[in-house]
Amino acid sequence: MTQGCTLQELADFTGSALQGNASVRLVSVASIEKAGAGEISYIRDAKYRHYLEDSNASALILPPDMAQGYAGDCLVNPNPYLAYAKAVTLLHPVPRPAVAIHPSVVLEDGVVLGEGVVIEAGCVIGRDCQIGAYSWLHANVTLYADTHIGKRCIIHSGAVLGADGFGFAPDRKTWFKIPQVGNVVLGDDVEIGANTTIDRAALGSTLIGNGVKLDNLIQIGHNTQIGDYTAMAACTAVAGSVQIGKHCQIAGMCAIAGHLSIADNVVVTGTSMVSHSITKPGVYSSGTTIEENAVWRKNAVRFNQLDTLARRLQALEKQLAALQEKGSS
Repeated sequence: MTQGCTLQELADFTGSALQGNASVRLVSVASIEKAGAGEISYIRDAKYRHYLEDSNASALILPPDMAQGYAGDCLVNPNPYLAYAKAVTLLHPVPRPAVAIHPSVVLEDGVVLGEGVVIEAGCVIGRDCQIGAYSWLHANVTLYADTHIGKRCIIHSGAVLGADGFGFAPDRKTWFKIPQVGNVVLGDDVEIGANTTIDRAALGSTLIGNGVKLDNLIQIGHNTQIGDYTAMAACTAVAGSVQIGKHCQIAGMCAIAGHLSIADNVVVTGTSMVSHSITKPGVYSSGTTIEENAVWRKNAVRFNQLDTLARRLQALEKQLAALQEKGSS
């Protein structure tokens, strides 16, 4: 159990202004609905403002507009969510395993490990892999040969890095396997979710930039490159040879077709299908929202009629133009 810290210590650690009693001692974080004595919570937007009156938390993290007039103890920060994340880090530090390399780990020839690397049970590290200082591989991670991991990376259980890319050449009625002779390279401070797979390049490297965050159950195809500090949510699939820029946000269950490029600072909303390159920053969507099945079925039928309706409209516009020209002559 953490020994906790004072509100002043939390203010200093999170870069927040302190309002109230600096000596209040906090031992945990909790949701705004359930927080009690010794706990801190946060509110980041107006729809939760009503909790201010009833909260039993010892302290809150609030944006400046909500902090005005609040009588309780609080930290004031323009980004309450980030301040909350830092508070969790201080109050609930994640313990690293005492044993750096578990006895069950398989290390093949030529593996290079940096200082402070943690590799938990059941991991398999292929030949010539490199793992940078203070990176942490949770149980049952597999790194195929020549995979390079940067510093301070976290790779969660079941992730597989460096498996063959999906490369097959048609040979009459069968397929000829194309050897995948490249590798996977991760930058520093990358986090890879559970059961995510990143394929090795056919030639060269599949590149994951510094600070990239990949959720669980993501597929990254061979030769794809993901720019620094891009984040991608669960169940998204990225085909081969895709170029994704820096500081992008790709929501869950998206599909990105192969050989496309996506500019920096692009947001793709959930369940979108990216079928062409995106050249400008912005927010992009293609998935349809849920509705009653009967309505959806009618709309689906109408969608299939759009081409016919468009052609009829064009024909009517031509007829109308002809009538207007005849009337003015």
